[in-house]
Amino acid sequence: MTTTAPAPLAPTPLGHAAPRPVPDGALRAAAPADRWHPVCALDDLVAERGAAALVDGVQVALFRLHDGTVRAVDHRDPASGANVMARGLVGTRGAVPTVAGPLYKQVFDLTTGRCLDDPALALGVHEVQVAGGTVLVRVHGGPPAGADGR
Repeated sequence: MTTTAPAPLAPTPLGHAAPRPVPDGALRAAAPADRWHPVCALDDLVAERGAAALVDGVQVALFRLHDGTVRAVDHRDPASGANVMARGLVGTRGAVPTVAGPLYKQVFDLTTGRCLDDPALALGVHEVQVAGGTVLVRVHGGPPAGADGR
């Protein structure tokens, strides 16, 4: 039996159309390693607040910014090793959107993942697109080594 994945969702302007359900099995049928995964409805994300999601075995922190863009970074705080980045404080340094780790307060660029306080630290950054009111994430790299998710 041959199963084909549906055509990719066409991006729409934010708030332009009602969310369209994306059947989970529809995107799994394609099964490439770096496919887009539906995570949630855009309206489920609160501006300037984080949300955690498990995407293809990777813990991801999602942030909807005031300008309507959505960013996705690793949920694991590289300073503490704890999966807490979605609980970080969202802000800016100049025009750079940032999140401060909730434990040690290192500030990370949400676009590049680099730490603005300690160049030895960085977060992995994942691609995000919004299509039909659904947030889709394509993770880079596989799940972290170790059974404890670290």
